[in-house]
Amino acid sequence: MERTVVLERFDVDRIRKDFPILSREVNGKPLVYLDNGATTQKPQQVIDAVVGYYSLLNSNVHRGVHHLSQLATDAYEVTRRKLKPFINAAHEHEIIFTKGTTESINLVASCYGRAFVNAGDEIIISAMEHHSNIVPWQMLCEDRGAVLNVVPINNAGELDMETYCSLLNERTRMVAITYVSNSLGTINPVKEIIDLAHAHGAPVLLDAAQAVQHVPVDVQALDVDFLAFSGHKMYGPTGVGVLYGKEKWLNAMPPFQGGGEMIKDVTFAKTTYNELPFKFEAGTPNIEAGICLAYAIDYINAVGLDNIAQHEQALLEYATQQLLQIPGLRIIGTAGDKSSVISFLVDGTHPYDVGLILDKLGVAVRTGHHCTQPLMDWYGIPGTVRASIAMYNTKEDIDILTAGVQKAAAMLG
Repeated sequence: MERTVVLERFDVDRIRKDFPILSREVNGKPLVYLDNGATTQKPQQVIDAVVGYYSLLNSNVHRGVHHLSQLATDAYEVTRRKLKPFINAAHEHEIIFTKGTTESINLVASCYGRAFVNAGDEIIISAMEHHSNIVPWQMLCEDRGAVLNVVPINNAGELDMETYCSLLNERTRMVAITYVSNSLGTINPVKEIIDLAHAHGAPVLLDAAQAVQHVPVDVQALDVDFLAFSGHKMYGPTGVGVLYGKEKWLNAMPPFQGGGEMIKDVTFAKTTYNELPFKFEAGTPNIEAGICLAYAIDYINAVGLDNIAQHEQALLEYATQQLLQIPGLRIIGTAGDKSSVISFLVDGTHPYDVGLILDKLGVAVRTGHHCTQPLMDWYGIPGTVRASIAMYNTKEDIDILTAGVQKAAAMLG
């Protein structure tokens, strides 16, 4: 199964050859894939690892003494070991495997909430959150009689930090904020957010689903309490995600689910829970995805997050310049610090119609509210066209996108 790419310099043409789907056609046109905020494509190394697992290793983990089970368990735990330096966690047992960012956030809302949130307590989120970082906290507040406070944004899509400071108080029990907005591309000042929350005794959860594949993330330098992200958005398989949590919080929280693996001893009178990280990993996990996520981490490390960030930032700036030359086009989200997302509208058109025309031209973008309906309501729009960039995208991709949007504007306007 072992196959690792090592790049001495950033070479986008070389990288594209590792992603077989990029060579296919859609509607008779070469595929231009710009829906990376929804999910990224997979390099051949990850695809081979998936086939290799089912061909050579398929077995349950942590349970068997037989050879295949031992091999599968070792391979599964390799991923945890690689995740530790990837986000610079202090301990491997602070890495919890989940189904994805959504489950990671639900885990914290449920388990931390049961232990620490009571009637009259307050939770802070922001106006730009994905539904997965809104609804779990709403559910917790409804269940516990707590209050959900929302940090507003300005027209550029930047957090109102003055209001954030005013919302923090002795009743604040959690601050849950996105690191990078999936709809706007805004990179939030997360270190400042964390330091201010800690000054009031409140822990912070960062939704890093749109961050870890674009920029280096150091949980110890940030001093963040919880961090959530998904494998499928970082060139890995679907169905696996990560929750990082500081040891002190994970030990203080009750389990998320009951069942196998999360127990140490079970009687009908009482159950003793397992140690970290297994306390939060009930049942048979997505073994294949967990193992193969290591290959995605290897790939990102080989290319280099600094190289990726530099390439994507250059494409973001180029795409912004090109798209703004189209009459009537308006970019939603113009923060001074942005990641590789461009959301836009064209006067006289609906995002869905623009997306359909782009699809006919082989260009894959996302249209709609992007699971951020409150954000769209704030802007007073039904949704946007969203082009999201990854390491394998090129200036040619942006040129084809721009020409497609121009054609759509001419047809629909």
